[in-house]
Amino acid sequence: MDTGLLVLRLVVGLLIAGHGVQKVSFRLGGDGLAGGTREFRHDGFRGGRLTAVAAGGSQIGAGLFLAAGLLTPAAAMAAMGVMTVAGSVKWPQGLWVQNDGYEYPLVLVVVSAVLALTGPGRWSADHALGLTPWPLWVSVAAVVIGPVSGLLTRTVLHRGPAAEDTAEGRGPHARAAR
Repeated sequence: MDTGLLVLRLVVGLLIAGHGVQKVSFRLGGDGLAGGTREFRHDGFRGGRLTAVAAGGSQIGAGLFLAAGLLTPAAAMAAMGVMTVAGSVKWPQGLWVQNDGYEYPLVLVVVSAVLALTGPGRWSADHALGLTPWPLWVSVAAVVIGPVSGLLTRTVLHRGPAAEDTAEGRGPHARAAR
């Protein structure tokens, strides 16, 4: 079981961190901070640059902490929060990733929740520091607070479809704009 948790943490944590690196740099095929800013503005978020830095930083930190198995419930909570936002952006396209749906963010939210609930395993920083097992209430709180914080972030920062989508009749409010 410990080997499986290690492999799961490494793969999922490093993928989440890599996704964050793409948002704020040209590494790993990213479009740099300007590209991340454009992406958030296009998706209807306020604060473009600051939002891209916060999301990218959250993904990098959460992913690296998950990979290391360090403060696992908090890392999982942050990963669930930022991936819930990503899933909410993709929600209108449906579930499947081939249609740019929310399948991939959903998988990352669920895997992060599982890691919060199971713990990081014996081969982790948490175990080496004597932090495991985490109390059940801490893990459950992380599983609840992560997605809720993502939905609250979406509610507070989202301003609606990008102006060009509405003007061209592609956004959900396009009919009202005509």
